[in-house]
Amino acid sequence: MQPKLNQSVFTHLLLAMTLVLCGCGGGSSDSTSPVPTQPTPPPTTAPPPPDPIEQNNAFADQSKTARFLTQATFGPSLTQIEQLTDTSASQWFVNQLAQPVNPAIPRIQDFIELNNAEFLNPFDASAPTFIFWRDAVLAEDQLRQRMAFALSQLIVVSSFGSDLLNDQPQGMGYYMDILSRNALGNYRDLIEEITYSPAMGYYLTYRGNRRADPLTGRMPDENYAREILQLFTIGLLEINADGTVKTDIEGNPIELFTNEDITGLAKVFTGLEFNVSRVPEEEGFEDQLASAMVQPMQIIESFHSTEEKSFLGLTIPANTPARESITLALDHIMSLPSVAPFISRQLIQRFVSSNPSDPYVARVSHAFESGQFELPDATLVGDGRKGDLAATLAAILFDQEARNPDDEVNFVGKIREPILRFTNWARAFDLALIAPELSPILWDTSGQLALAQHPFRSKSVFNFYRPGYIAPGTQSGVQNVTAPELQIMNATSTPGYINFMSYFIGQGPADFEFSQLRQEFLEENINIDFSQANRSFLVDYSRELALANNPQALVDHLNLLLTFNTLSTTTQNAIIDALTLIPEEQSEEFDGLTFRIIVATLMVMSSPDYLVQQ
Repeated sequence: MQPKLNQSVFTHLLLAMTLVLCGCGGGSSDSTSPVPTQPTPPPTTAPPPPDPIEQNNAFADQSKTARFLTQATFGPSLTQIEQLTDTSASQWFVNQLAQPVNPAIPRIQDFIELNNAEFLNPFDASAPTFIFWRDAVLAEDQLRQRMAFALSQLIVVSSFGSDLLNDQPQGMGYYMDILSRNALGNYRDLIEEITYSPAMGYYLTYRGNRRADPLTGRMPDENYAREILQLFTIGLLEINADGTVKTDIEGNPIELFTNEDITGLAKVFTGLEFNVSRVPEEEGFEDQLASAMVQPMQIIESFHSTEEKSFLGLTIPANTPARESITLALDHIMSLPSVAPFISRQLIQRFVSSNPSDPYVARVSHAFESGQFELPDATLVGDGRKGDLAATLAAILFDQEARNPDDEVNFVGKIREPILRFTNWARAFDLALIAPELSPILWDTSGQLALAQHPFRSKSVFNFYRPGYIAPGTQSGVQNVTAPELQIMNATSTPGYINFMSYFIGQGPADFEFSQLRQEFLEENINIDFSQANRSFLVDYSRELALANNPQALVDHLNLLLTFNTLSTTTQNAIIDALTLIPEEQSEEFDGLTFRIIVATLMVMSSPDYLVQQ
């Protein structure tokens, strides 16, 4: 029997190593701009093109393969690293584009139908979460899944504190499917589907939005009009193609829109409503509502503003129908020059670099604007329309700053998001079976004592962290370096993450926990299969056990698997020293070799070398 991990022991063991990160975190920032607060002049010449030789080396050796997969997926496995090394990264990318979409809604409905009670409970509300964990760890379309998750942090819908989105989890599933369908498509198509989605209509309060009524003083809701500009497309300040802030002749940043623009745009988003015909008090309303949450909102023309609508230099004539008004508005917003650098910089942050260089942003913005990118093998990605996300993502991943970073010139890398740390572990150890529905610890990981981050459950429309966040009182802050993820890292969340990971690395729940959960499900009348419960999230450490009697070999293995060989000599020596203190003793009460694996894995994943993805 393998020993369970003593969480408190390892919290104390590793706290000294991880508290170094706390000096970089904490504080707060109200910045919503994804660009540094100190504007820089635009480049005088076009940015140099990426080096095709460096691009084509993405799978040249195991370290490079692991690094590329860390950036492009929810984490590499040793099997993938071995299979893909010395093959074409371009071909891998093209193959990923061809992977089919696996809709979330039918699978969420399957979970809901397991509940035979007459009421909804946290199990139903967590159904979208179950789908996310399953797809992040096991799905073949990793590129699409990873992009959808990145987009969920730009165009936020959250079930945090939301009665409707928890009571009707199909609505969140429909939003997830919109992201998946469009993740490798076009950004213009994405924002249109999002505009009509019931989840967004509810979350940003424009569902049921009516035209102005002078008699009552009613005005159209401005929430979505403000956020589609501020957060989803152009940001607050005018920016250059490289993401730097444009300034007026006095050196002041130029604001992109005024409240009059918001008032004018708000009229566009009037007349959208859930596709129901009954009122809440009527019989059958709940069934209609459940159906409405998985289809676009309907247009009620009598609710739509017939007034002239003017914003950002566009005037939509009076009496223009609702659908045409929305189309004209979205086309105009998408045509604005700030869209490409605003979206490109944030996507770079989610995949490669928290603080990308200006030329990097410019190159990716060019791919977004042109809608095309040429892969190292000369394959052309994208259909040539502005906003092509496949071309944009290719530009991000194959750029010289992603493939061959020069840390003498620019701050490279990013803080790994807590969610990505967990999925990285699960994929690295080739978990054959995961059942998140049987792990209540995964039902909500948003707490400071867990991951301080949970998919589709940020506390506001501003995501878990601001793209322009600069940590105050830190060395990176002094140098004006953006590091969004540091906004959720502090002296509580850091050991909380260690304890969370120790639960899984140490082989997860004991049998008595499953027995207790089974009893609770029976009481709640949730009909779920427990036949494979004791194998869920169970790691097969046989590969590592063959190395555990040699601490250096074990560390070398984990170094490749988890950090693509970026562990510093200091960190490696610290881990090896700790492992040599653990005897190789084998008994019913203590398995020394397995204990070494657990300690080594947890120490790697708690080290600054791991938490900062280079």
